Amino acid sequence: MNDLWMAVAELVASTHADRIAVVVDAISALSSVSEFDRVRHAFGPNADQALTDRLYAGWRASPSIGPKEVTSAFKAAAHVMSLMETRGALELVWTGPKTGLIPTRQTEQVMLEVIDSAKSDLFLMTYVFYKASSIVEALNAAIRRNVKVCVLLESSSAHGGTVRGDSVKFISEAVPGAAIYVWRPTAGAAEVEPQTAAVHAKCAVADRRIAFVTSANLTSAALERNMELGLLIRGGSEPDRLQSHLEALVTTKVVERWK
Repeated sequence: MNDLWMAVAELVASTHADRIAVVVDAISALSSVSEFDRVRHAFGPNADQALTDRLYAGWRASPSIGPKEVTSAFKAAAHVMSLMETRGALELVWTGPKTGLIPTRQTEQVMLEVIDSAKSDLFLMTYVFYKASSIVEALNAAIRRNVKVCVLLESSSAHGGTVRGDSVKFISEAVPGAAIYVWRPTAGAAEVEPQTAAVHAKCAVADRRIAFVTSANLTSAALERNMELGLLIRGGSEPDRLQSHLEALVTTKVVERWK
Protein backbone atom coordinates (compact mmCIF):
# COMPACT_ATOMS: atom_id res chain seq x y z
CA MET A 1 0.00 0.00 0.00
CA ASN A 2 2.91 2.34 0.69
CA ASP A 3 3.88 2.04 -2.98
CA LEU A 4 0.47 3.39 -3.96
CA TRP A 5 0.65 6.44 -1.70
CA MET A 6 4.27 7.13 -2.70
CA ALA A 7 3.26 7.06 -6.38
CA VAL A 8 0.42 9.48 -5.63
CA ALA A 9 2.80 11.82 -3.82
CA GLU A 10 5.41 11.75 -6.59
CA LEU A 11 2.81 12.35 -9.30
CA VAL A 12 1.41 15.36 -7.46
CA ALA A 13 4.93 16.70 -6.88
CA SER A 14 5.77 16.49 -10.59
CA THR A 15 2.43 17.50 -12.15
CA HIS A 16 0.72 20.87 -12.45
CA ALA A 17 -2.25 21.41 -10.10
CA ASP A 18 -4.68 21.89 -13.00
CA ARG A 19 -3.65 18.52 -14.44
CA ILE A 20 -4.09 16.85 -11.03
CA ALA A 21 -7.65 18.18 -10.94
CA VAL A 22 -8.30 16.44 -14.28
CA VAL A 23 -6.81 13.22 -12.91
CA VAL A 24 -9.00 13.39 -9.81
CA ASP A 25 -12.14 13.83 -11.92
CA ALA A 26 -11.16 10.90 -14.13
CA ILE A 27 -10.39 8.53 -11.24
CA SER A 28 -13.58 9.46 -9.40
CA ALA A 29 -15.55 8.14 -12.39
CA LEU A 30 -14.04 4.65 -12.08
CA SER A 31 -15.59 1.74 -10.23
CA SER A 32 -12.30 -0.02 -9.44
CA VAL A 33 -8.61 -0.28 -10.33
CA SER A 34 -9.53 -2.69 -13.15
CA GLU A 35 -10.66 0.32 -15.19
CA PHE A 36 -7.39 2.21 -14.74
CA ASP A 37 -6.61 2.35 -18.47
CA ARG A 38 -9.57 4.72 -18.84
CA VAL A 39 -7.70 7.44 -16.90
CA ARG A 40 -4.21 7.22 -18.39
CA HIS A 41 -4.99 10.02 -20.86
CA ALA A 42 -5.87 12.31 -17.94
CA PHE A 43 -2.22 12.53 -16.90
CA GLY A 44 -1.46 14.41 -20.13
CA PRO A 45 0.91 13.85 -23.06
CA ASN A 46 4.01 14.75 -21.02
CA ALA A 47 3.30 12.44 -18.10
CA ASP A 48 6.04 10.24 -16.69
CA GLN A 49 4.86 6.85 -17.98
CA ALA A 50 6.98 4.90 -15.49
CA LEU A 51 5.47 6.82 -12.60
CA THR A 52 1.94 6.29 -13.92
CA ASP A 53 2.70 2.57 -14.19
CA ARG A 54 3.88 2.61 -10.57
CA LEU A 55 0.58 4.15 -9.52
CA TYR A 56 -1.30 1.41 -11.34
CA ALA A 57 0.89 -1.35 -9.90
CA GLY A 58 0.59 0.02 -6.36
CA TRP A 59 -3.17 0.31 -6.64
CA ARG A 60 -3.54 -3.13 -8.21
CA ALA A 61 -1.58 -4.58 -5.27
CA SER A 62 -4.20 -3.09 -2.92
CA PRO A 63 -7.51 -3.87 -4.67
CA SER A 64 -9.50 -3.10 -1.51
CA ILE A 65 -8.64 0.57 -2.00
CA GLY A 66 -11.38 2.23 -4.02
CA PRO A 67 -11.37 5.25 -6.36
CA LYS A 68 -12.76 7.44 -3.58
CA GLU A 69 -9.73 6.77 -1.37
CA VAL A 70 -7.30 7.33 -4.24
CA THR A 71 -8.89 10.64 -5.23
CA SER A 72 -8.82 11.72 -1.57
CA ALA A 73 -5.10 10.94 -1.50
CA PHE A 74 -4.52 13.02 -4.63
CA LYS A 75 -6.50 15.93 -3.18
CA ALA A 76 -4.65 15.80 0.15
CA ALA A 77 -1.25 15.64 -1.55
CA ALA A 78 -2.22 18.57 -3.81
CA HIS A 79 -3.16 20.67 -0.77
CA VAL A 80 0.19 19.86 0.83
CA MET A 81 1.99 20.88 -2.36
CA SER A 82 0.05 24.14 -2.43
CA LEU A 83 1.08 24.88 1.14
CA MET A 84 4.71 24.04 0.35
CA GLU A 85 4.66 26.38 -2.63
CA THR A 86 3.62 29.32 -0.46
CA ARG A 87 6.61 28.58 1.76
CA GLY A 88 8.98 27.74 -1.08
CA ALA A 89 10.02 24.21 -2.05
CA LEU A 90 13.25 23.09 -3.69
CA GLU A 91 13.78 19.99 -5.81
CA LEU A 92 17.04 18.69 -7.24
CA VAL A 93 16.67 17.73 -10.89
CA TRP A 94 19.24 15.20 -12.02
CA THR A 95 19.39 13.73 -15.50
CA GLY A 96 21.92 10.98 -16.06
CA PRO A 97 23.14 7.74 -14.46
CA LYS A 98 21.01 6.60 -11.53
CA THR A 99 22.45 5.89 -8.09
CA GLY A 100 19.27 5.74 -6.01
CA LEU A 101 20.51 8.59 -3.83
CA ILE A 102 18.88 11.40 -5.84
CA PRO A 103 15.55 11.02 -7.70
CA THR A 104 16.12 11.11 -11.44
CA ARG A 105 13.84 13.23 -13.65
CA GLN A 106 14.40 14.13 -17.26
CA THR A 107 15.39 17.78 -17.68
CA GLU A 108 12.92 17.90 -20.56
CA GLN A 109 10.07 16.82 -18.28
CA VAL A 110 10.79 19.56 -15.73
CA MET A 111 11.22 22.27 -18.37
CA LEU A 112 7.87 21.27 -19.87
CA GLU A 113 6.31 21.39 -16.40
CA VAL A 114 7.39 25.01 -15.99
CA ILE A 115 6.25 26.02 -19.48
CA ASP A 116 2.92 24.21 -19.21
CA SER A 117 2.23 25.82 -15.82
CA ALA A 118 2.54 29.38 -17.16
CA LYS A 119 -0.73 31.32 -17.22
CA SER A 120 0.46 34.87 -17.94
CA ASP A 121 4.26 35.22 -18.18
CA LEU A 122 7.14 32.97 -19.10
CA PHE A 123 10.81 33.94 -19.40
CA LEU A 124 13.47 31.53 -20.70
CA MET A 125 17.20 32.07 -20.89
CA THR A 126 19.63 29.70 -22.61
CA TYR A 127 22.93 29.66 -24.47
CA VAL A 128 21.74 27.41 -27.31
CA PHE A 129 18.26 26.51 -28.54
CA TYR A 130 18.16 23.88 -31.26
CA LYS A 131 16.06 20.85 -32.24
CA ALA A 132 14.12 20.79 -28.94
CA SER A 133 10.81 19.95 -30.63
CA SER A 134 8.86 19.28 -27.43
CA ILE A 135 9.89 22.67 -26.03
CA VAL A 136 8.92 24.40 -29.26
CA GLU A 137 5.49 22.78 -29.15
CA ALA A 138 5.01 23.75 -25.50
CA LEU A 139 6.03 27.37 -26.15
CA ASN A 140 3.62 27.68 -29.06
CA ALA A 141 0.88 26.18 -26.89
CA ALA A 142 1.65 28.75 -24.18
CA ILE A 143 1.36 31.58 -26.71
CA ARG A 144 -1.98 30.20 -27.91
CA ARG A 145 -3.31 30.48 -24.36
CA ASN A 146 -2.15 34.12 -24.27
CA VAL A 147 1.01 33.66 -22.22
CA LYS A 148 3.65 36.34 -22.81
CA VAL A 149 6.75 34.36 -23.79
CA CYS A 150 10.22 35.96 -23.66
CA VAL A 151 13.42 34.15 -24.64
CA LEU A 152 16.96 35.47 -24.04
CA LEU A 153 19.58 33.77 -26.23
CA GLU A 154 23.23 33.98 -27.17
CA SER A 155 23.75 35.48 -30.63
CA SER A 156 25.44 33.58 -33.42
CA SER A 157 29.08 34.31 -34.24
CA ALA A 158 27.88 35.93 -37.47
CA HIS A 159 26.02 38.50 -35.34
CA GLY A 160 28.71 39.16 -32.75
CA GLY A 161 27.98 36.27 -30.40
CA THR A 162 29.79 33.04 -29.61
CA VAL A 163 27.43 30.37 -31.02
CA ARG A 164 28.30 28.88 -34.41
CA GLY A 165 24.69 28.01 -35.22
CA ASP A 166 21.94 30.64 -35.28
CA SER A 167 19.63 29.76 -32.38
CA VAL A 168 17.98 33.17 -32.62
CA LYS A 169 16.91 32.55 -36.19
CA PHE A 170 15.73 29.04 -35.34
CA ILE A 171 13.50 30.06 -32.43
CA SER A 172 12.16 33.14 -34.20
CA GLU A 173 10.91 30.89 -37.00
CA ALA A 174 9.79 28.00 -34.78
CA VAL A 175 7.99 30.18 -32.19
CA PRO A 176 7.00 33.34 -34.07
CA GLY A 177 4.93 34.68 -31.18
CA ALA A 178 7.85 34.84 -28.74
CA ALA A 179 9.70 38.03 -27.84
CA ILE A 180 13.39 37.26 -28.44
CA TYR A 181 16.22 39.15 -26.76
CA VAL A 182 19.99 39.16 -27.21
CA TRP A 183 22.89 40.60 -25.22
CA ARG A 184 25.68 42.47 -26.96
CA PRO A 185 28.17 43.25 -24.16
CA THR A 186 30.84 44.46 -26.59
CA ALA A 187 28.56 46.67 -28.67
CA GLY A 188 30.43 49.83 -29.54
CA ALA A 189 33.81 48.38 -28.59
CA ALA A 190 36.75 48.37 -30.96
CA GLU A 191 36.56 45.63 -33.57
CA VAL A 192 39.93 44.30 -32.50
CA GLU A 193 38.63 43.52 -29.01
CA PRO A 194 37.76 39.82 -28.70
CA GLN A 195 34.37 38.59 -27.50
CA THR A 196 34.75 37.84 -23.81
CA ALA A 197 31.19 37.49 -22.51
CA ALA A 198 28.16 35.40 -23.45
CA VAL A 199 24.64 34.49 -22.35
CA HIS A 200 25.63 31.27 -20.62
CA ALA A 201 22.95 31.05 -17.88
CA LYS A 202 20.06 28.65 -18.37
CA CYS A 203 16.76 29.07 -16.59
CA ALA A 204 12.99 29.31 -16.97
CA VAL A 205 10.54 31.15 -14.73
CA ALA A 206 6.74 31.19 -14.95
CA ASP A 207 4.31 33.66 -13.38
CA ARG A 208 6.84 34.63 -10.69
CA ARG A 209 6.01 31.44 -8.77
CA ILE A 210 8.03 28.58 -10.28
CA ALA A 211 11.60 28.67 -11.58
CA PHE A 212 14.00 26.11 -13.01
CA VAL A 213 17.73 26.82 -12.96
CA THR A 214 19.67 24.22 -14.94
CA SER A 215 22.97 23.34 -16.55
CA ALA A 216 21.11 22.17 -19.67
CA ASN A 217 20.82 24.09 -22.92
CA LEU A 218 17.59 23.77 -24.89
CA THR A 219 18.86 21.08 -27.24
CA SER A 220 17.70 17.51 -27.69
CA ALA A 221 21.02 16.17 -26.35
CA ALA A 222 20.91 18.29 -23.20
CA LEU A 223 17.25 17.59 -22.51
CA GLU A 224 17.28 13.86 -23.16
CA ARG A 225 20.77 12.35 -22.99
CA ASN A 226 23.39 14.46 -21.24
CA MET A 227 24.33 14.38 -17.58
CA GLU A 228 22.65 17.57 -16.31
CA LEU A 229 21.85 19.08 -12.92
CA GLY A 230 19.24 21.67 -12.01
CA LEU A 231 17.14 23.09 -9.22
CA LEU A 232 13.37 23.50 -9.42
CA ILE A 233 11.99 26.21 -7.13
CA ARG A 234 8.30 26.31 -6.35
CA GLY A 235 6.91 29.29 -4.46
CA GLY A 236 8.73 31.56 -2.07
CA SER A 237 10.39 34.81 -3.14
CA GLU A 238 13.11 33.50 -5.46
CA PRO A 239 11.02 32.96 -8.63
CA ASP A 240 9.63 36.49 -8.26
CA ARG A 241 13.10 37.96 -7.76
CA LEU A 242 14.50 36.06 -10.74
CA GLN A 243 11.72 37.16 -13.07
CA SER A 244 12.01 40.77 -11.87
CA HIS A 245 15.74 40.66 -12.59
CA LEU A 246 15.26 39.30 -16.10
CA GLU A 247 12.55 41.84 -16.89
CA ALA A 248 14.79 44.62 -15.55
CA LEU A 249 17.47 43.59 -18.07
CA VAL A 250 14.87 44.27 -20.75
CA THR A 251 13.51 47.57 -19.40
CA THR A 252 17.01 48.99 -18.82
CA LYS A 253 18.01 47.85 -22.32
CA VAL A 254 20.89 45.76 -21.08
CA VAL A 255 19.44 43.18 -23.44
CA GLU A 256 17.71 44.21 -26.63
CA ARG A 257 14.82 42.89 -28.66
CA TRP A 258 15.88 40.95 -31.73
CA LYS A 259 14.17 41.95 -34.96
